Amino acid sequence: MAQRKHLDDFLRGRIIGRLECGRTQLEVSKELGIAQSVISRLWQRFQDDGNVSRCYSTGRPRVTTPNEDRYLAVTAKRNRRSTASDLSRQLSSATGTTVSRQTMYRRLGHIGLYARRPVRCVPLTATHCRLRLAWSREHALWTPQQWSCVMFSDESRFSLQSDSRRTFIWRAPGTRHHQENTIERHRYGGAGWLLLEQWKE
Repeated sequence: MAQRKHLDDFLRGRIIGRLECGRTQLEVSKELGIAQSVISRLWQRFQDDGNVSRCYSTGRPRVTTPNEDRYLAVTAKRNRRSTASDLSRQLSSATGTTVSRQTMYRRLGHIGLYARRPVRCVPLTATHCRLRLAWSREHALWTPQQWSCVMFSDESRFSLQSDSRRTFIWRAPGTRHHQENTIERHRYGGAGWLLLEQWKE
Protein backbone atom coordinates (compact mmCIF):
# COMPACT_ATOMS: atom_id res chain seq x y z
CA MET A 1 0.00 0.00 0.00
CA ALA A 2 1.48 3.35 -1.01
CA GLN A 3 2.22 5.84 1.74
CA ARG A 4 -0.20 8.74 1.79
CA LYS A 5 1.39 12.08 1.02
CA HIS A 6 -0.03 15.45 1.98
CA LEU A 7 -0.14 18.27 -0.53
CA ASP A 8 1.93 21.31 0.34
CA ASP A 9 0.46 24.80 0.05
CA PHE A 10 2.32 25.51 -3.20
CA LEU A 11 0.82 22.47 -4.94
CA ARG A 12 -2.62 23.31 -3.57
CA GLY A 13 -2.26 26.76 -5.07
CA ARG A 14 -1.32 25.28 -8.45
CA ILE A 15 -4.43 23.10 -8.40
CA ILE A 16 -6.75 25.98 -7.54
CA GLY A 17 -5.08 28.20 -10.13
CA ARG A 18 -5.70 25.69 -12.90
CA LEU A 19 -9.30 25.16 -11.87
CA GLU A 20 -9.92 28.91 -11.79
CA CYS A 21 -8.53 29.13 -15.32
CA GLY A 22 -11.26 26.80 -16.54
CA ARG A 23 -9.49 23.44 -16.49
CA THR A 24 -11.59 20.46 -15.44
CA GLN A 25 -10.84 18.45 -12.33
CA LEU A 26 -10.08 15.40 -14.48
CA GLU A 27 -7.56 17.35 -16.57
CA VAL A 28 -5.80 18.68 -13.49
CA SER A 29 -5.81 15.21 -11.96
CA LYS A 30 -4.06 13.67 -14.95
CA GLU A 31 -1.62 16.56 -15.37
CA LEU A 32 -0.42 16.59 -11.77
CA GLY A 33 -0.89 12.91 -10.99
CA ILE A 34 -3.27 13.53 -8.11
CA ALA A 35 -6.48 11.63 -7.47
CA GLN A 36 -9.56 13.45 -8.70
CA SER A 37 -11.28 12.92 -5.34
CA VAL A 38 -8.51 14.90 -3.62
CA ILE A 39 -8.85 17.72 -6.12
CA SER A 40 -12.63 17.69 -5.71
CA ARG A 41 -12.40 18.03 -1.91
CA LEU A 42 -9.81 20.81 -2.19
CA TRP A 43 -11.95 22.73 -4.68
CA GLN A 44 -15.05 22.34 -2.53
CA ARG A 45 -13.20 23.64 0.51
CA PHE A 46 -11.90 26.60 -1.46
CA GLN A 47 -15.45 27.38 -2.57
CA ASP A 48 -16.72 27.19 1.03
CA ASP A 49 -14.21 29.34 2.92
CA GLY A 50 -11.53 30.46 0.46
CA ASN A 51 -8.82 28.54 2.33
CA VAL A 52 -6.59 25.85 0.85
CA SER A 53 -4.03 25.40 3.64
CA ARG A 54 -3.94 22.08 5.40
CA CYS A 55 -5.84 21.90 8.68
CA TYR A 56 -3.47 20.35 11.17
CA SER A 57 -4.90 18.27 13.96
CA THR A 58 -4.98 20.08 17.30
CA GLY A 59 -4.90 16.82 19.22
CA ARG A 60 -7.24 16.53 22.14
CA PRO A 61 -10.52 18.42 21.62
CA ARG A 62 -11.07 21.59 23.61
CA VAL A 63 -12.88 21.10 26.89
CA THR A 64 -14.65 24.45 26.77
CA THR A 65 -16.88 25.94 24.10
CA PRO A 66 -16.51 29.51 22.76
CA ASN A 67 -19.50 30.56 24.88
CA GLU A 68 -17.86 29.13 27.99
CA ASP A 69 -14.62 30.95 27.14
CA ARG A 70 -16.55 34.23 26.95
CA TYR A 71 -18.20 33.44 30.27
CA LEU A 72 -14.77 32.96 31.86
CA ALA A 73 -13.52 36.25 30.41
CA VAL A 74 -16.50 38.21 31.74
CA THR A 75 -16.31 36.54 35.15
CA ALA A 76 -12.57 37.19 35.50
CA LYS A 77 -12.97 40.87 34.56
CA ARG A 78 -15.84 41.38 36.99
CA ASN A 79 -13.92 39.84 39.88
CA ARG A 80 -10.25 40.26 39.07
CA ARG A 81 -9.09 38.75 42.35
CA SER A 82 -10.75 35.40 41.69
CA THR A 83 -8.30 32.50 41.67
CA ALA A 84 -8.17 29.94 38.89
CA SER A 85 -9.83 27.46 41.25
CA ASP A 86 -12.62 29.96 41.99
CA LEU A 87 -13.27 30.49 38.29
CA SER A 88 -13.24 26.75 37.65
CA ARG A 89 -15.88 26.21 40.33
CA GLN A 90 -18.03 29.04 38.96
CA LEU A 91 -17.81 27.60 35.45
CA SER A 92 -18.75 24.14 36.70
CA SER A 93 -21.70 25.54 38.64
CA ALA A 94 -22.96 27.58 35.68
CA THR A 95 -22.39 25.16 32.79
CA GLY A 96 -21.50 21.77 34.26
CA THR A 97 -18.09 21.84 32.55
CA THR A 98 -15.13 21.02 34.79
CA VAL A 99 -11.65 22.24 33.85
CA SER A 100 -8.28 22.18 35.56
CA ARG A 101 -6.45 25.22 36.89
CA GLN A 102 -3.90 24.92 34.09
CA THR A 103 -6.64 24.96 31.47
CA MET A 104 -8.09 28.03 33.15
CA TYR A 105 -4.74 29.82 32.85
CA ARG A 106 -4.51 28.89 29.15
CA ARG A 107 -8.05 30.01 28.33
CA LEU A 108 -7.61 33.39 29.99
CA GLY A 109 -4.14 33.75 28.47
CA HIS A 110 -5.62 33.31 24.99
CA ILE A 111 -7.77 36.42 25.52
CA GLY A 112 -4.91 38.41 27.06
CA LEU A 113 -5.66 38.05 30.78
CA TYR A 114 -2.80 36.98 33.04
CA ALA A 115 -2.43 36.53 36.79
CA ARG A 116 -0.31 39.42 38.08
CA ARG A 117 0.28 41.15 41.40
CA PRO A 118 -1.74 44.37 41.70
CA VAL A 119 -0.02 47.72 42.08
CA ARG A 120 -0.19 48.87 45.70
CA CYS A 121 -0.59 52.63 45.94
CA VAL A 122 -2.46 55.45 47.60
CA PRO A 123 -5.42 56.18 45.29
CA LEU A 124 -5.31 59.60 43.62
CA THR A 125 -8.43 61.74 43.62
CA ALA A 126 -9.45 63.96 40.72
CA THR A 127 -8.00 66.92 42.63
CA HIS A 128 -4.65 65.14 43.03
CA CYS A 129 -4.49 64.44 39.30
CA ARG A 130 -5.40 68.01 38.38
CA LEU A 131 -2.78 69.53 40.70
CA ARG A 132 -0.06 67.16 39.51
CA LEU A 133 -0.80 67.95 35.88
CA ALA A 134 -0.72 71.69 36.57
CA TRP A 135 2.62 71.34 38.40
CA SER A 136 4.11 69.33 35.53
CA ARG A 137 3.04 71.88 32.93
CA GLU A 138 4.40 74.74 35.03
CA HIS A 139 7.85 73.13 35.28
CA ALA A 140 8.01 71.46 31.85
CA LEU A 141 10.41 74.08 30.40
CA TRP A 142 12.69 74.49 33.39
CA THR A 143 16.42 74.53 32.62
CA PRO A 144 19.03 72.36 34.36
CA GLN A 145 20.18 75.49 36.22
CA GLN A 146 16.72 75.99 37.69
CA TRP A 147 16.47 72.34 38.75
CA SER A 148 19.90 72.56 40.40
CA CYS A 149 18.37 74.87 43.02
CA VAL A 150 15.78 72.28 44.03
CA MET A 151 16.21 69.90 46.94
CA PHE A 152 14.56 66.55 46.19
CA SER A 153 13.26 64.26 48.91
CA ASP A 154 11.58 60.91 49.16
CA GLU A 155 10.32 58.81 51.99
CA SER A 156 9.72 55.09 52.36
CA ARG A 157 7.79 53.48 55.15
CA PHE A 158 8.46 49.93 56.25
CA SER A 159 5.47 48.48 58.07
CA LEU A 160 5.90 45.93 60.84
CA GLN A 161 2.44 44.56 60.13
CA SER A 162 1.70 41.75 57.72
CA ASP A 163 0.99 42.83 54.15
CA SER A 164 0.51 39.70 52.07
CA ARG A 165 1.92 39.78 48.54
CA ARG A 166 0.09 36.63 47.55
CA THR A 167 -2.88 38.47 46.09
CA PHE A 168 -3.11 38.24 42.30
CA ILE A 169 -5.48 39.80 39.80
CA TRP A 170 -6.38 39.06 36.20
CA ARG A 171 -5.26 41.85 33.89
CA ALA A 172 -4.11 42.48 30.34
CA PRO A 173 -0.57 43.62 29.42
CA GLY A 174 -0.15 47.40 29.54
CA THR A 175 -2.92 47.93 32.12
CA ARG A 176 -0.81 47.68 35.27
CA HIS A 177 -1.71 51.14 36.58
CA HIS A 178 -5.38 51.14 35.60
CA GLN A 179 -7.55 51.84 38.60
CA GLU A 180 -9.25 48.43 38.56
CA ASN A 181 -5.81 46.78 38.73
CA THR A 182 -4.55 48.63 41.80
CA ILE A 183 -5.04 47.93 45.47
CA GLU A 184 -4.97 50.52 48.24
CA ARG A 185 -1.91 50.16 50.41
CA HIS A 186 -1.79 50.60 54.17
CA ARG A 187 -2.21 54.28 55.12
CA TYR A 188 0.57 54.55 57.68
CA GLY A 189 -1.31 52.83 60.49
CA GLY A 190 0.36 50.61 63.06
CA ALA A 191 4.02 50.21 63.91
CA GLY A 192 6.75 50.75 61.35
CA TRP A 193 9.86 52.68 60.30
CA LEU A 194 9.93 55.82 58.15
CA LEU A 195 13.05 56.46 56.05
CA LEU A 196 13.52 59.99 54.67
CA GLU A 197 16.03 60.75 51.90
CA GLN A 198 17.09 64.12 50.49
CA TRP A 199 19.40 64.98 47.61
CA LYS A 200 20.26 67.78 45.26
CA GLU A 201 21.11 67.55 41.57
